[in-house]
Amino acid sequence: MPRQDLLMEISQQVFEMVITPEDRLGSRCLLLLVLLLPAWEAGSGQIHYSVPEEVKHGTFVGRIAQDLGLELAELVPRLFRVASKGRGDLLEVNLQNGILFVNSRIDREELCGRSAECSIHLEVIVDRPLQVFHVEVEVKDINDNPPVFPVKDQRISIYESRLPDSLFPLEGATDADIGSNSILTYKLSSNEYFALDVKTNSDDSTQIGLVLRKSLDREKAPEHNLFLMATDEGKPELTGTVQLLVIVLDVNDNAPSFGQSEYEVKIFENSDNGTIVIRLNASDRDEGVNGEVSYSFNSLVPPIVSDQFRIDPQTGEIVIKGNIDFEKVNLYKIRIDATDKGHPPLAGHCTVLVKILDENDNVPQIALTSLSLPVREDAQFGTVIALLSVSDLDSDANGRVTCFLTPDVPFKLVSTFKNYYSLVLDSALDRESVANYELVVTARDGGSPPLSATVSVSVDVSDVNDNAPTFAQPEYTVFVKENNPPGCHIFTVSARDADAQENALVSYSLVERRVGERALSSYVSVHAESGKVYALQPLDHEELELLQFQVSARDAGVPPLGSNVTLQVFVLDENDNAPALLPPGPGGGAGVVSQLVARSVGTGHVVAKVRAVDADSGYNAWLSYELQAAAGAARSPFRVGLYTGEISTTRALDEADAPRQRLLVLVKDHGEPALTATATVLLSLEDSGQAPKASSRASAGVAGTGTALVDVNVYLIIAICAVSSLFVLTLLLYTALREALTTQLIQDVTNILNAMYYIEKMF
Repeated sequence: MPRQDLLMEISQQVFEMVITPEDRLGSRCLLLLVLLLPAWEAGSGQIHYSVPEEVKHGTFVGRIAQDLGLELAELVPRLFRVASKGRGDLLEVNLQNGILFVNSRIDREELCGRSAECSIHLEVIVDRPLQVFHVEVEVKDINDNPPVFPVKDQRISIYESRLPDSLFPLEGATDADIGSNSILTYKLSSNEYFALDVKTNSDDSTQIGLVLRKSLDREKAPEHNLFLMATDEGKPELTGTVQLLVIVLDVNDNAPSFGQSEYEVKIFENSDNGTIVIRLNASDRDEGVNGEVSYSFNSLVPPIVSDQFRIDPQTGEIVIKGNIDFEKVNLYKIRIDATDKGHPPLAGHCTVLVKILDENDNVPQIALTSLSLPVREDAQFGTVIALLSVSDLDSDANGRVTCFLTPDVPFKLVSTFKNYYSLVLDSALDRESVANYELVVTARDGGSPPLSATVSVSVDVSDVNDNAPTFAQPEYTVFVKENNPPGCHIFTVSARDADAQENALVSYSLVERRVGERALSSYVSVHAESGKVYALQPLDHEELELLQFQVSARDAGVPPLGSNVTLQVFVLDENDNAPALLPPGPGGGAGVVSQLVARSVGTGHVVAKVRAVDADSGYNAWLSYELQAAAGAARSPFRVGLYTGEISTTRALDEADAPRQRLLVLVKDHGEPALTATATVLLSLEDSGQAPKASSRASAGVAGTGTALVDVNVYLIIAICAVSSLFVLTLLLYTALREALTTQLIQDVTNILNAMYYIEKMF
C-alpha cells in the first residue's frame, strides 16, 4: 500500500475515534494525526492537515510553526499571520505555542455543499524575510445530518378498486452528508396493504414507490396512515421519517346492509291501522349517492303481506294497513330490499318475521262426539258416558282450555288426549234416588279475562231390578167379624217397588202353610194384582180367634225380587151364642136348681146360685141375672144378684111363706141383640130344727162358693170395663191419626190392641 494511502487510512480511523460519543480520547488521536500528516506533507512539499467538522472551539489542528520550520520565538517578531480566502476566522494560530486550532464552528456542508472534497486553504505569511507558505486543512465529513424528506407528510389518493401490484411513486429523502453518511435505506411501517418498492437508476439516484399488495376497502379503512423511514449509513445512523396518508377513494362496491339478516317482531292481533311494526335501518358504507338508501318490499312478497303492511321508502318504517287476525295468519315473512343510488345500484336484503301475538278473542268450543245413553244404574265406575272435545282458536294460555262439571254430580271428566275428554261414571248411581242428571260441562280458557262456554248433557239413568217390593209395615193387624160371608174382602196389602216398568210390576201370593188340619188357602186368598185379601169361608171366633199368615210380593224383574208381610187376622166376636146354664152340682140338671132353705135364715142370706157361661167373649159374654116374678104371685122374699147370679133373701122368712118356692131366673148377655137363657130355682123351706147338717154344710158350701163367684165377677167387670175403655180410645186415635202415623207407631198401636185382646181372654 502506498505511504500516502496508509496515512489517509490511519487518519480516517483516528477521525472515527474522535466522533464516537463513547470515546473521550479525541485529543490523543488528534495528536497522532498531526504528527503523521506533516511528515507526509513534508515529503509532498505542502503542509496538509485535516479536521472533522463540527468540532469544538480550540480543537487542535496541527503544530503549524514547527511544521513550517519556524521557531516559536520568531513568530511575533516576524509578524506570523494566517490568511484564508473567504473562510473568515474558522482557524487560528496560537503565537505562543505555534499550534493551529479551530476558532469557530466548521460546517462542511455549509463550506462545500455536497462536494466530495472539502478543504480550507490557508496562506501563512511571515516577514523578515517575507515568506509565504500554503497550508491545506481538509474538513472531514461526519454524519451530522439526518435524511430529510421534502414534506412532513405525503398524501396519496387511491381508488379502492385499484388492483394489487399497482405502483404509486413517492418522494424520497435527501441527506446533506456525503459518502456513506449520505447512502440511504428506506423502511415502510408494517401494514398488510402496502409494500415499498426501491429502485436505483442509472445515475445512481434512488426511486421509491408504494406497491399495493392487497385490495383496498374504503368501507373498512377509508385511509391508511403509514410511516416511511430513511436511514443513512453513518455511524451512528441517523434517520428521517415522513407520514404517508393514503386516502382510499370510494366506488359503489357496497350494497346497503342491515344490522341483521332477519328481524323478529311481535305484535298483538287486532292492532290499529297505522301502528308501526318496526323501523328498519340499512347502512351503506359507500359515500354520497352511493350511500343513499331507499326501502321497498321484495318483488316476491305475496299479496297477503302487501295487503296487511306497507313500508316507507325513506324511513324504512313498516306499518299496519289491514286487519291482523292471529287465527288466520300468525306469522308474516316479509322480504325487504334496501337499494342505494349508485351506478349501477346495489341492493341489500333482510327478512322481517312478524309474529302475531294472540289475544283472547275466541270463546272455547265444545263438541259432543258420542253419547252412550241411558246409563244403567248398576254401571261400573269408569263407564264412559260421552266423548267430547274442546277447542279454542286462540293460542298459548288463551287457547289452553280446562273443562269441569257443574254442579257436583256422580260423573267426572277424564282427559284422554289433548283437548279430548271422556265423561265417565265416578260414583254409584241409584235411579230410585235420581233418575236424570242435567250435566253442565264448562270449558274455560286461560286468557285474561278468561272466556268460557258451556254445554248441557242430559243423562238418563235406566232401571235395573235392584229393589225388592217393600211393604209399608212388616206386619199388619186385621180385625174381621166372625160369621162373615164367604169371599168377602177383609184387607188389601200393597207393596211398593222403587224400580220402574216391569221391574216395578208387583204380584201377590200367599205363603202357604197349615192352619190346624187345614191348608191356609182354604181360609183366605189374595188377588195377584190388586193385593186384596179375601176370606173364603165364614170365620168362627170360637173356633179360630187369630189367623196369622204371610203374603209374598214379587216383582217382574229378572231375576225377580220379593218380600213378605205378615197379616194377623183377629176374628172379632159376634153375639151368636146364648148363655148356657151350668148344672149346680154333680148329677144336677142344667137349668134347674133345687135347694133346702131354713126358715130361720136372716135377710141377705144367699140360699142358691145360678151359674151360666157364654161361649162368646167381651160384652157378648158379660152376663146379667134377673128374677122373673110369677103372674099373680105375692112379692117374693128372694132376689138375685145382677151379675153374680146369687139368690139371697130380701127379708126374714115366716110361716106365711109357701114351703116350696119356684123362682125363674133370666140370664141375659150384653150382646146386640141380647141372648137369654132361663134357669128354674126350686127352694124348699124348712124349720130350723129340721134342717139336716148336710144342708148346713151345703149352705156353707154355697155361701163359700158364692163369695168366690162374687169376687170373680167383680174382677171380671172391672177388667171388661177397663179393656173396653182402652179399646174404644185406641180405635178413636187410630181412626183419626191413621194417615199421619208412622209405620212404627202403627205397629205400636197394633201391639197394644193385641195385648188388650189377650187381657180380655185371660179373664
